[in-house]
Amino acid sequence: MATIRANQLKAWEKRVDTGVHFMLGNYALVEGAISAGCNFFAGYPITPANEISERMSQRLPQVGGKFVQGEDELCSIFALAGASLAGGKVMTATASAGFNYMQEGLGYCYTIEAPVVVADVMRTRGDNFATYADVYQLRYGCSGDYEAIVVCPSSVQELYDYTIWAFNLAEKYRNPVIVMSEATIALMRERLEIPAADQIELFNRAYTSASPDDYLPFGAPAAGCPDFAPLGKGYHTIYSLNPHNEKGGIDWDPDDFERLYRRVCGKIRDNADEICRTERYMLDDADYAIITYGSEVRPAIEAMQMARESGIKVGVLKLCNIWPVPEKIIRETAVNVSKVFAVEMNMGRYVNEITRVVNGKCPVVPITKNRGQIHTSAEILREIQEEVK
Repeated sequence: MATIRANQLKAWEKRVDTGVHFMLGNYALVEGAISAGCNFFAGYPITPANEISERMSQRLPQVGGKFVQGEDELCSIFALAGASLAGGKVMTATASAGFNYMQEGLGYCYTIEAPVVVADVMRTRGDNFATYADVYQLRYGCSGDYEAIVVCPSSVQELYDYTIWAFNLAEKYRNPVIVMSEATIALMRERLEIPAADQIELFNRAYTSASPDDYLPFGAPAAGCPDFAPLGKGYHTIYSLNPHNEKGGIDWDPDDFERLYRRVCGKIRDNADEICRTERYMLDDADYAIITYGSEVRPAIEAMQMARESGIKVGVLKLCNIWPVPEKIIRETAVNVSKVFAVEMNMGRYVNEITRVVNGKCPVVPITKNRGQIHTSAEILREIQEEVK
């Protein structure tokens, strides 16, 4: 990554609203996208994500970008695909039910390796209450082989910071990246500090230096990304969901097909340690570990503090992304404690991944609920006390 060049800085300062703000979570996400260089947004209204579209419709014209009100979610995600292939930094936002409708277009983006960012502000079925019940859909909702990148902010500040991170990941790995939000943090207001434009590191996709005749739109090392050539510049590429060879031609050859998808999956799997981020809280001397993500990190840290006050040595492993799974750090954590508590706002989803990775090194206890609200710290503490008494 490189900071913004001096000759770009003045223009970029219009994008970056440097300073301290008291801001709605959905607005902070928009500011993160604008700071990252987003210049195209297409979306369809749905609560609790509507404030994202609202603010995008105001901010993008101010910085020379384009806002499209899609006729539905499918229109929006396919509009992103086209704008991304034209060289845009692109984004959409939706909520759980709308994310259902985007799966066909999102699967297309995975296949053609179009960098797109999708904010999924999750909600309970039919109501505007918080949940993390869609965790598996974020990873497995589309057909075919692919690897998902999903980042999971836990505060208004992180909605800004992680959205920039999401754009950088999308550009670097030519892959869709999902910002996993939910109603609680999306609709709360908190302190947000936006840095100076020259302090923000950005990553831009690599452009090809090959001529149109020599360019291979899907040619890349085994776990790498192809260089990019934008639409409308003389590079006549077929971007098809069908099996295709390195030239982009539709071609059913089992060897080509397997080679393609080993690379498409490998560029994420083989770089998982570089992609994944975690944060540790008081784990050095912990007897027990809470592993959690998103807004559930907030009550988990408070529960950790309360548990220590009562003599129970608890630490917290915060997952900054859930896909790809941060397997290395989860294993390392499990080896050093006698029990892991998996806290999440659903009936038990990601606990299955944690249990798989821990692989019997210690017991994994789910602390789950799906009542439209994040856990309270007292609820988490009570579950821990029941297990360790």
